[in-house]
Amino acid sequence: MEKSNTNEEDLDQKKKEVQEGFNGFFSATKDFILNLLNIREDTDKELTIAKIKSGIAVKSHTAWVLIFSIFIASIGLNVSSPAVVIGAMLVSPLMGPILGLGLSIAINDIDTLKRSLINLGVMVGLSITTSFIFFSFPIFQEATPEIIARTAPDIRDVLIALAGGLALIIALSRRSEMTNTIAGIAIATALMPPLCTAGYGLGTWNLDYFLGAMFLFIINAIFIALATFVVVKFLRFPVVKYINQAKRKRIAQIAGFIATLIIGFSVYQFYLLFKANEYKRNAETFISQMQEKTGAGIIDTRIDYDTKNIKIVVLGNNIDNSQKNIWENEMPKFGLLNSSLTIQQDDKSAYLEDEINTIKNSYLKNQNLIATKDEIIQHKEALLIEKDLELQKIYKKQIPFVQISQEAKTIYENLEKLSYANKLETNFSTIDTLIVFEATWKKDLLPNLKQNTQLKNWLQTRLQNNKIELVVK
Repeated sequence: MEKSNTNEEDLDQKKKEVQEGFNGFFSATKDFILNLLNIREDTDKELTIAKIKSGIAVKSHTAWVLIFSIFIASIGLNVSSPAVVIGAMLVSPLMGPILGLGLSIAINDIDTLKRSLINLGVMVGLSITTSFIFFSFPIFQEATPEIIARTAPDIRDVLIALAGGLALIIALSRRSEMTNTIAGIAIATALMPPLCTAGYGLGTWNLDYFLGAMFLFIINAIFIALATFVVVKFLRFPVVKYINQAKRKRIAQIAGFIATLIIGFSVYQFYLLFKANEYKRNAETFISQMQEKTGAGIIDTRIDYDTKNIKIVVLGNNIDNSQKNIWENEMPKFGLLNSSLTIQQDDKSAYLEDEINTIKNSYLKNQNLIATKDEIIQHKEALLIEKDLELQKIYKKQIPFVQISQEAKTIYENLEKLSYANKLETNFSTIDTLIVFEATWKKDLLPNLKQNTQLKNWLQTRLQNNKIELVVK
Protein backbone atom coordinates (compact mmCIF):
# COMPACT_ATOMS: atom_id res chain seq x y z
CA MET A 1 0.00 0.00 0.00
CA GLU A 2 2.83 2.37 0.87
CA LYS A 3 4.57 1.50 -2.41
CA SER A 4 1.43 2.39 -4.41
CA ASN A 5 1.20 5.78 -2.70
CA THR A 6 4.85 6.43 -3.44
CA ASN A 7 4.32 5.70 -7.18
CA GLU A 8 1.38 8.09 -7.32
CA GLU A 9 3.41 10.83 -5.65
CA ASP A 10 6.26 10.31 -8.14
CA LEU A 11 3.81 10.48 -11.05
CA ASP A 12 2.27 13.69 -9.71
CA GLN A 13 5.73 15.19 -9.29
CA LYS A 14 6.68 14.35 -12.88
CA LYS A 15 3.42 15.85 -14.16
CA LYS A 16 4.12 18.99 -12.18
CA GLU A 17 7.63 19.22 -13.60
CA VAL A 18 6.37 18.75 -17.18
CA GLN A 19 3.69 21.40 -16.64
CA GLU A 20 6.23 23.84 -15.21
CA GLY A 21 8.58 23.16 -18.12
CA PHE A 22 5.80 23.74 -20.64
CA ASN A 23 4.74 26.94 -18.90
CA GLY A 24 8.35 28.09 -18.89
CA PHE A 25 8.72 27.34 -22.61
CA PHE A 26 5.47 29.13 -23.42
CA SER A 27 6.50 32.12 -21.32
CA ALA A 28 9.95 32.25 -22.96
CA THR A 29 8.42 32.02 -26.45
CA LYS A 30 5.95 34.77 -25.61
CA ASP A 31 8.73 37.02 -24.30
CA PHE A 32 10.82 36.33 -27.40
CA ILE A 33 7.98 37.25 -29.76
CA LEU A 34 7.10 40.37 -27.79
CA ASN A 35 10.73 41.51 -27.78
CA LEU A 36 11.04 40.66 -31.46
CA LEU A 37 8.01 42.74 -32.46
CA ASN A 38 8.43 45.53 -29.93
CA ILE A 39 8.69 48.85 -31.81
CA ARG A 40 8.48 51.08 -28.75
CA GLU A 41 12.05 50.27 -27.83
CA ASP A 42 14.72 52.47 -29.44
CA THR A 43 12.09 55.10 -30.34
CA ASP A 44 13.19 58.74 -30.40
CA LYS A 45 9.94 60.69 -30.35
CA GLU A 46 11.36 64.20 -30.32
CA LEU A 47 13.80 63.46 -33.17
CA THR A 48 11.04 61.81 -35.20
CA ILE A 49 8.77 64.82 -34.86
CA ALA A 50 11.62 67.14 -35.80
CA LYS A 51 12.53 65.07 -38.89
CA ILE A 52 8.95 64.94 -40.14
CA LYS A 53 8.38 68.66 -39.58
CA SER A 54 11.63 69.55 -41.35
CA GLY A 55 10.50 67.64 -44.45
CA ILE A 56 7.13 69.36 -44.78
CA ALA A 57 8.11 72.74 -46.18
CA VAL A 58 8.56 73.43 -49.90
CA LYS A 59 11.64 75.61 -49.98
CA SER A 60 13.55 76.89 -52.99
CA HIS A 61 15.78 73.85 -53.38
CA THR A 62 12.97 71.45 -52.46
CA ALA A 63 10.74 72.91 -55.16
CA TRP A 64 13.44 72.53 -57.83
CA VAL A 65 14.25 68.98 -56.73
CA LEU A 66 10.54 68.15 -57.02
CA ILE A 67 10.26 69.73 -60.47
CA PHE A 68 13.29 67.92 -61.83
CA SER A 69 12.26 64.60 -60.28
CA ILE A 70 8.78 64.95 -61.82
CA PHE A 71 10.43 65.75 -65.16
CA ILE A 72 12.61 62.62 -64.90
CA ALA A 73 9.65 60.46 -63.90
CA SER A 74 7.61 61.79 -66.86
CA ILE A 75 10.39 60.82 -69.24
CA GLY A 76 10.58 57.39 -67.61
CA LEU A 77 6.83 56.87 -68.09
CA ASN A 78 7.05 58.10 -71.69
CA VAL A 79 9.76 55.58 -72.60
CA SER A 80 8.34 52.83 -70.34
CA SER A 81 11.55 52.66 -68.30
CA PRO A 82 10.92 51.49 -64.70
CA ALA A 83 14.56 52.20 -63.84
CA VAL A 84 14.20 55.91 -64.70
CA VAL A 85 10.93 56.17 -62.74
CA ILE A 86 12.54 54.51 -59.72
CA GLY A 87 15.45 56.93 -59.85
CA ALA A 88 13.05 59.88 -59.84
CA MET A 89 11.11 58.49 -56.87
CA LEU A 90 14.28 58.22 -54.80
CA VAL A 91 14.84 61.99 -54.85
CA SER A 92 11.21 63.09 -54.62
CA PRO A 93 10.25 65.12 -51.49
CA LEU A 94 6.52 64.32 -51.80
CA MET A 95 6.44 62.07 -48.75
CA GLY A 96 7.15 64.89 -46.27
CA PRO A 97 3.75 66.68 -46.21
CA ILE A 98 1.87 63.38 -46.16
CA LEU A 99 3.76 62.22 -43.08
CA GLY A 100 3.12 65.65 -41.61
CA LEU A 101 -0.63 65.14 -42.03
CA GLY A 102 -0.63 61.86 -40.15
CA LEU A 103 1.63 63.20 -37.40
CA SER A 104 -0.26 66.46 -36.88
CA ILE A 105 -3.62 64.72 -36.54
CA ALA A 106 -2.15 62.15 -34.12
CA ILE A 107 -0.60 64.77 -31.79
CA ASN A 108 -3.32 67.43 -32.22
CA ASP A 109 -0.91 69.91 -33.83
CA ILE A 110 -3.14 72.24 -35.82
CA ASP A 111 -0.27 74.42 -37.04
CA THR A 112 1.59 71.46 -38.49
CA LEU A 113 -1.67 70.26 -40.04
CA LYS A 114 -2.12 73.60 -41.83
CA ARG A 115 1.51 73.61 -43.02
CA SER A 116 1.19 70.05 -44.27
CA LEU A 117 -2.00 70.71 -46.23
CA ILE A 118 -0.61 73.91 -47.80
CA ASN A 119 2.72 72.35 -48.76
CA LEU A 120 1.07 69.19 -50.05
CA GLY A 121 -1.19 71.31 -52.26
CA VAL A 122 1.82 73.27 -53.55
CA MET A 123 3.77 70.07 -54.28
CA VAL A 124 0.83 68.48 -56.09
CA GLY A 125 0.31 71.66 -58.12
CA LEU A 126 3.99 71.85 -59.10
CA SER A 127 4.06 68.16 -60.02
CA ILE A 128 0.97 68.24 -62.22
CA THR A 129 2.06 71.50 -63.88
CA THR A 130 5.51 70.11 -64.69
CA SER A 131 4.17 66.86 -66.14
CA PHE A 132 1.41 68.78 -67.99
CA ILE A 133 4.02 70.95 -69.74
CA PHE A 134 6.10 67.91 -70.67
CA PHE A 135 3.18 65.90 -72.04
CA SER A 136 1.74 68.88 -73.91
CA PHE A 137 4.28 68.23 -76.67
CA PRO A 138 2.73 65.85 -79.25
CA ILE A 139 5.89 63.74 -79.52
CA PHE A 140 5.52 62.74 -75.84
CA GLN A 141 1.80 61.85 -75.89
CA GLU A 142 1.97 58.11 -76.51
CA ALA A 143 -0.01 56.13 -73.92
CA THR A 144 2.71 53.70 -72.85
CA PRO A 145 2.05 50.67 -70.60
CA GLU A 146 3.71 52.46 -67.67
CA ILE A 147 1.22 55.33 -68.00
CA ILE A 148 -1.85 53.12 -68.44
CA ALA A 149 -0.87 51.12 -65.34
CA ARG A 150 -1.33 54.27 -63.22
CA THR A 151 -4.84 55.15 -64.40
CA ALA A 152 -6.87 52.87 -62.14
CA PRO A 153 -6.06 51.76 -58.56
CA ASP A 154 -6.91 48.35 -57.21
CA ILE A 155 -6.84 46.66 -53.83
CA ARG A 156 -3.10 45.98 -54.08
CA ASP A 157 -2.31 49.69 -54.26
CA VAL A 158 -4.15 50.20 -50.97
CA LEU A 159 -2.23 47.39 -49.29
CA ILE A 160 1.10 48.70 -50.62
CA ALA A 161 0.39 52.24 -49.40
CA LEU A 162 -0.73 51.02 -45.97
CA ALA A 163 2.21 48.64 -45.49
CA GLY A 164 4.65 51.20 -46.90
CA GLY A 165 3.36 53.92 -44.59
CA LEU A 166 3.66 51.66 -41.55
CA ALA A 167 7.20 50.64 -42.46
CA LEU A 168 8.18 54.26 -43.18
CA ILE A 169 7.04 55.78 -39.89
CA ILE A 170 8.55 52.89 -37.93
CA ALA A 171 11.89 53.37 -39.74
CA LEU A 172 11.79 57.15 -39.15
CA SER A 173 11.08 56.76 -35.43
CA ARG A 174 14.34 54.90 -34.78
CA ARG A 175 17.30 56.64 -33.17
CA SER A 176 19.56 55.26 -35.92
CA GLU A 177 18.02 56.24 -39.26
CA MET A 178 17.31 53.33 -41.65
CA THR A 179 18.23 55.01 -44.93
CA ASN A 180 17.89 51.93 -47.14
CA THR A 181 14.45 51.15 -45.73
CA ILE A 182 13.23 54.71 -46.32
CA ALA A 183 14.52 54.66 -49.92
CA GLY A 184 12.84 51.33 -50.59
CA ILE A 185 9.52 52.56 -49.22
CA ALA A 186 9.70 55.67 -51.39
CA ILE A 187 9.94 53.39 -54.42
CA ALA A 188 7.23 50.95 -53.28
CA THR A 189 4.57 53.54 -52.45
CA ALA A 190 5.03 55.24 -55.84
CA LEU A 191 3.56 58.71 -55.23
CA MET A 192 5.12 60.42 -58.25
CA PRO A 193 3.94 58.26 -61.21
CA PRO A 194 0.22 58.93 -60.54
CA LEU A 195 0.85 62.70 -60.51
CA CYS A 196 2.82 62.45 -63.77
CA THR A 197 -0.04 60.42 -65.27
CA ALA A 198 -2.51 63.07 -64.09
CA GLY A 199 -0.42 65.67 -65.94
CA TYR A 200 -0.48 63.36 -68.99
CA GLY A 201 -4.28 63.23 -68.77
CA LEU A 202 -4.47 67.02 -68.77
CA GLY A 203 -1.87 67.35 -71.54
CA THR A 204 -3.80 64.95 -73.80
CA TRP A 205 -7.27 66.11 -72.64
CA ASN A 206 -8.04 62.61 -71.35
CA LEU A 207 -10.21 63.23 -68.30
CA ASP A 208 -10.49 59.52 -67.44
CA TYR A 209 -6.71 59.20 -67.15
CA PHE A 210 -6.53 62.36 -65.03
CA LEU A 211 -9.26 61.30 -62.59
CA GLY A 212 -7.98 57.71 -62.34
CA ALA A 213 -4.41 58.84 -61.64
CA MET A 214 -5.50 61.43 -59.07
CA PHE A 215 -7.64 58.82 -57.36
CA LEU A 216 -4.62 56.53 -57.15
CA PHE A 217 -2.51 59.35 -55.65
CA ILE A 218 -5.19 60.24 -53.11
CA ILE A 219 -5.51 56.59 -52.08
CA ASN A 220 -1.74 56.31 -51.57
CA ALA A 221 -1.54 59.61 -49.67
CA ILE A 222 -4.48 58.82 -47.37
CA PHE A 223 -3.26 55.38 -46.40
CA ILE A 224 0.31 56.57 -45.82
CA ALA A 225 -1.05 59.33 -43.57
CA LEU A 226 -3.35 56.83 -41.87
CA ALA A 227 -0.43 54.47 -41.20
CA THR A 228 1.55 57.37 -39.73
CA PHE A 229 -1.40 58.31 -37.51
CA VAL A 230 -1.79 54.73 -36.21
CA VAL A 231 1.91 54.22 -35.40
CA VAL A 232 2.29 57.65 -33.74
CA LYS A 233 -0.72 56.92 -31.55
CA PHE A 234 0.61 53.45 -30.74
CA LEU A 235 4.02 54.82 -29.77
CA ARG A 236 2.27 57.40 -27.57
CA PHE A 237 3.89 60.50 -28.97
CA PRO A 238 3.27 63.52 -26.74
CA VAL A 239 0.34 65.66 -27.82
CA VAL A 240 0.70 69.41 -28.28
CA LYS A 241 -0.34 71.34 -25.17
CA TYR A 242 -1.94 74.74 -25.31
CA ILE A 243 -2.23 77.36 -22.58
CA ASN A 244 -5.89 77.75 -23.34
CA GLN A 245 -7.40 74.39 -22.34
CA ALA A 246 -10.65 75.19 -24.08
CA LYS A 247 -8.75 75.83 -27.30
CA ARG A 248 -6.77 72.61 -26.82
CA LYS A 249 -9.98 70.67 -26.34
CA ARG A 250 -11.55 72.25 -29.42
CA ILE A 251 -8.43 71.50 -31.50
CA ALA A 252 -8.38 67.93 -30.20
CA GLN A 253 -12.00 67.54 -31.23
CA ILE A 254 -11.29 68.95 -34.69
CA ALA A 255 -8.27 66.70 -35.12
CA GLY A 256 -10.24 63.71 -33.90
CA PHE A 257 -13.06 64.53 -36.31
CA ILE A 258 -10.60 64.85 -39.21
CA ALA A 259 -8.93 61.58 -38.22
CA THR A 260 -12.34 59.86 -38.07
CA LEU A 261 -13.23 61.20 -41.50
CA ILE A 262 -9.92 60.02 -42.96
CA ILE A 263 -10.25 56.59 -41.39
CA GLY A 264 -13.88 56.28 -42.49
CA PHE A 265 -13.10 57.42 -46.03
CA SER A 266 -10.10 55.06 -46.17
CA VAL A 267 -12.17 52.08 -45.05
CA TYR A 268 -14.89 53.00 -47.54
CA GLN A 269 -12.40 53.30 -50.43
CA PHE A 270 -10.82 50.03 -49.42
CA TYR A 271 -14.25 48.40 -49.51
CA LEU A 272 -15.06 49.87 -52.93
CA LEU A 273 -11.78 48.72 -54.42
CA PHE A 274 -12.23 45.28 -52.89
CA LYS A 275 -15.73 44.94 -54.41
CA ALA A 276 -14.53 46.22 -57.80
CA ASN A 277 -11.69 43.69 -57.89
CA GLU A 278 -13.99 40.90 -56.78
CA TYR A 279 -16.49 41.80 -59.52
CA LYS A 280 -13.72 41.86 -62.14
CA ARG A 281 -12.45 38.42 -61.11
CA ASN A 282 -15.97 36.96 -61.20
CA ALA A 283 -16.60 38.50 -64.62
CA GLU A 284 -13.35 37.08 -66.01
CA THR A 285 -14.25 33.62 -64.72
CA PHE A 286 -17.73 33.96 -66.29
CA ILE A 287 -16.30 35.01 -69.67
CA SER A 288 -13.73 32.20 -69.63
CA GLN A 289 -16.35 29.50 -69.00
CA MET A 290 -18.71 31.05 -71.53
CA GLN A 291 -16.03 30.96 -74.21
CA GLU A 292 -15.07 27.40 -73.37
CA LYS A 293 -18.64 26.02 -73.51
CA THR A 294 -19.93 27.97 -76.51
CA GLY A 295 -16.77 27.88 -78.62
CA ALA A 296 -17.23 31.58 -79.35
CA GLY A 297 -14.20 33.50 -80.54
CA ILE A 298 -14.14 36.26 -77.91
CA ILE A 299 -11.50 38.75 -79.05
CA ASP A 300 -12.19 41.62 -76.63
CA THR A 301 -13.92 42.25 -73.30
CA ARG A 302 -15.05 45.33 -71.37
CA ILE A 303 -15.96 45.01 -67.68
CA ASP A 304 -17.63 48.09 -66.14
CA TYR A 305 -18.20 47.78 -62.41
CA ASP A 306 -20.03 51.12 -62.12
CA THR A 307 -22.73 50.22 -64.65
CA LYS A 308 -22.56 46.46 -63.89
CA ASN A 309 -22.15 45.74 -67.60
CA ILE A 310 -20.05 43.06 -69.28
CA LYS A 311 -19.40 43.61 -72.96
CA ILE A 312 -17.76 41.03 -75.20
CA VAL A 313 -16.76 41.19 -78.86
CA VAL A 314 -17.19 37.93 -80.76
CA LEU A 315 -15.51 36.91 -84.00
CA GLY A 316 -16.35 33.59 -85.64
CA ASN A 317 -19.06 31.43 -84.09
CA ASN A 318 -21.94 33.73 -83.23
CA ILE A 319 -23.91 33.48 -79.99
CA ASP A 320 -27.65 33.43 -80.71
CA ASN A 321 -30.34 34.91 -78.47
CA SER A 322 -31.19 31.59 -76.81
CA GLN A 323 -27.56 31.06 -75.79
CA LYS A 324 -27.33 34.65 -74.58
CA ASN A 325 -30.45 34.19 -72.40
CA ILE A 326 -28.97 31.04 -70.88
CA TRP A 327 -25.75 32.82 -69.96
CA GLU A 328 -27.59 35.85 -68.60
CA ASN A 329 -29.46 33.50 -66.27
CA GLU A 330 -26.13 31.97 -65.22
CA MET A 331 -24.60 35.32 -64.22
CA PRO A 332 -25.91 35.36 -60.60
CA LYS A 333 -24.11 32.04 -59.98
CA PHE A 334 -20.83 33.86 -60.67
CA GLY A 335 -21.62 36.67 -58.23
CA LEU A 336 -22.72 39.02 -61.03
CA LEU A 337 -26.07 40.12 -59.61
CA ASN A 338 -27.99 42.88 -61.42
CA SER A 339 -25.48 42.77 -64.28
CA SER A 340 -26.16 43.02 -68.00
CA LEU A 341 -24.45 41.17 -70.83
CA THR A 342 -23.74 42.92 -74.13
CA ILE A 343 -22.54 40.83 -77.06
CA GLN A 344 -21.14 42.63 -80.08
CA GLN A 345 -21.01 40.42 -83.14
CA ASP A 346 -21.54 40.74 -86.88
CA ASP A 347 -23.35 38.45 -89.30
CA LYS A 348 -20.32 38.85 -91.54
CA SER A 349 -18.03 37.41 -88.90
CA ALA A 350 -18.59 33.87 -90.16
CA TYR A 351 -17.80 35.05 -93.68
CA LEU A 352 -14.63 36.71 -92.39
CA GLU A 353 -13.67 33.51 -90.65
CA ASP A 354 -14.17 31.56 -93.90
CA GLU A 355 -11.99 34.08 -95.71
CA ILE A 356 -9.33 33.71 -93.04
CA ASN A 357 -9.51 29.91 -93.31
CA THR A 358 -9.30 30.14 -97.12
CA ILE A 359 -6.22 32.31 -96.91
CA LYS A 360 -4.77 29.95 -94.31
CA ASN A 361 -5.42 26.87 -96.47
CA SER A 362 -3.96 28.61 -99.51
CA TYR A 363 -0.88 29.47 -97.52
CA LEU A 364 -0.51 25.87 -96.35
CA LYS A 365 -0.88 24.57 -99.91
CA ASN A 366 1.77 26.98 -101.13
CA GLN A 367 4.06 25.90 -98.34
CA ASN A 368 3.52 22.23 -99.25
CA LEU A 369 4.18 23.01 -102.92
CA ILE A 370 7.37 24.86 -102.03
CA ALA A 371 8.44 21.95 -99.84
CA THR A 372 7.75 19.47 -102.70
CA LYS A 373 9.75 21.58 -105.14
CA ASP A 374 12.58 21.76 -102.66
CA GLU A 375 12.58 17.96 -102.43
CA ILE A 376 12.66 17.65 -106.24
CA ILE A 377 15.51 20.14 -106.48
CA GLN A 378 17.45 18.33 -103.78
CA HIS A 379 16.88 15.00 -105.56
CA LYS A 380 18.12 16.43 -108.86
CA GLU A 381 21.13 17.96 -107.16
CA ALA A 382 21.94 14.54 -105.70
CA LEU A 383 21.66 12.97 -109.18
CA LEU A 384 23.95 15.62 -110.63
CA ILE A 385 26.51 14.95 -107.93
CA GLU A 386 26.27 11.22 -108.62
CA LYS A 387 26.72 11.73 -112.39
CA ASP A 388 29.62 14.05 -111.78
CA LEU A 389 31.34 11.36 -109.72
CA GLU A 390 30.74 8.85 -112.51
CA LEU A 391 32.21 11.26 -115.07
CA GLN A 392 35.23 11.78 -112.86
CA LYS A 393 35.71 8.02 -112.74
CA ILE A 394 35.42 7.84 -116.54
CA TYR A 395 37.90 10.70 -116.96
CA LYS A 396 40.32 8.89 -114.70
CA LYS A 397 40.07 5.85 -117.00
CA GLN A 398 40.70 7.88 -120.16
CA ILE A 399 44.14 7.48 -121.72
CA PRO A 400 46.03 10.70 -122.60
CA PHE A 401 46.97 9.10 -125.91
CA VAL A 402 48.52 12.17 -127.55
CA GLN A 403 50.86 12.74 -124.64
CA ILE A 404 51.65 9.03 -124.31
CA SER A 405 52.45 8.68 -128.04
CA GLN A 406 54.78 11.70 -128.00
CA GLU A 407 56.62 10.41 -124.97
CA ALA A 408 56.90 6.93 -126.53
CA LYS A 409 58.31 8.38 -129.79
CA THR A 410 60.91 10.31 -127.80
CA ILE A 411 62.02 7.24 -125.86
CA TYR A 412 61.79 4.73 -128.70
CA GLU A 413 63.10 6.26 -131.92
CA ASN A 414 62.45 3.07 -133.92
CA LEU A 415 58.75 3.22 -133.13
CA GLU A 416 56.90 4.07 -136.34
CA LYS A 417 53.24 3.90 -135.27
CA LEU A 418 51.32 3.50 -131.99
CA SER A 419 47.60 2.98 -131.48
CA TYR A 420 45.33 1.79 -128.70
CA ALA A 421 41.82 0.51 -128.13
CA ASN A 422 39.66 -0.86 -125.28
CA LYS A 423 38.89 -4.55 -125.48
CA LEU A 424 36.00 -6.14 -123.57
CA GLU A 425 36.69 -9.60 -122.25
CA THR A 426 34.33 -11.99 -120.43
CA ASN A 427 34.51 -15.37 -118.82
CA PHE A 428 30.70 -15.53 -118.92
CA SER A 429 30.46 -14.53 -115.28
CA THR A 430 32.19 -11.13 -115.27
CA ILE A 431 33.13 -8.56 -117.88
CA ASP A 432 36.46 -6.81 -117.78
CA THR A 433 37.95 -4.00 -119.85
CA LEU A 434 41.48 -4.34 -121.20
CA ILE A 435 43.62 -1.63 -122.76
CA VAL A 436 45.40 -2.88 -125.91
CA PHE A 437 48.25 -0.96 -127.51
CA GLU A 438 49.41 -1.80 -131.02
CA ALA A 439 53.01 -0.89 -131.89
CA THR A 440 54.58 -0.84 -135.38
CA TRP A 441 58.31 -0.65 -135.63
CA LYS A 442 60.31 0.63 -138.61
CA LYS A 443 60.64 -1.99 -141.34
CA ASP A 444 64.37 -1.66 -141.79
CA LEU A 445 64.87 -2.55 -138.13
CA LEU A 446 63.56 -5.83 -136.85
CA PRO A 447 61.84 -5.57 -133.42
CA ASN A 448 63.26 -7.68 -130.69
CA LEU A 449 61.66 -9.14 -127.60
CA LYS A 450 63.55 -6.83 -125.29
CA GLN A 451 62.17 -3.65 -126.90
CA ASN A 452 58.65 -5.00 -126.84
CA THR A 453 58.99 -5.92 -123.17
CA GLN A 454 60.46 -2.52 -122.32
CA LEU A 455 57.65 -0.72 -124.19
CA LYS A 456 54.97 -2.76 -122.43
CA ASN A 457 56.51 -2.22 -119.00
CA TRP A 458 56.84 1.48 -119.70
CA LEU A 459 53.18 1.74 -120.73
CA GLN A 460 52.02 -0.14 -117.59
CA THR A 461 54.18 2.02 -115.35
CA ARG A 462 53.22 5.25 -117.09
CA LEU A 463 49.49 4.54 -116.93
CA GLN A 464 49.64 2.68 -113.59
CA ASN A 465 47.65 -0.20 -115.02
CA ASN A 466 48.91 -3.82 -115.10
CA LYS A 467 46.12 -4.93 -117.47
CA ILE A 468 47.69 -3.27 -120.54
CA GLU A 469 48.47 -5.57 -123.44
CA LEU A 470 50.89 -4.86 -126.27
CA VAL A 471 50.44 -6.16 -129.83
CA VAL A 472 53.43 -5.81 -132.19
CA LYS A 473 53.20 -5.67 -135.96
